[in-house]
Amino acid sequence: MDWMAWTWPTAIFFLVIASLLITFTVLAIKFPETPRKGVLQIETTRGDRLFITLLGSAFINLAWLGLTGIAQPWALVLCLIYAAAVFRWV
Repeated sequence: MDWMAWTWPTAIFFLVIASLLITFTVLAIKFPETPRKGVLQIETTRGDRLFITLLGSAFINLAWLGLTGIAQPWALVLCLIYAAAVFRWV
């Protein structure tokens, strides 16, 4: 694996994504959920909302990098607010 630049932030990123997927799988097995309709008027489950959150967070970070000169950790704060909104209202 010498070809890939594994740094601690990269490893933490992949560990967080893997732990989220494992946690949501366990939650889906232990506490089955019926889909619900939110502001988008589509039926979503926890997994759907997680996907929407991850996809939106990627776009937020890309826009942050391209449009602002502010430090990137502030984009994480914005992503956490976005995630809370998605899980609450979508």
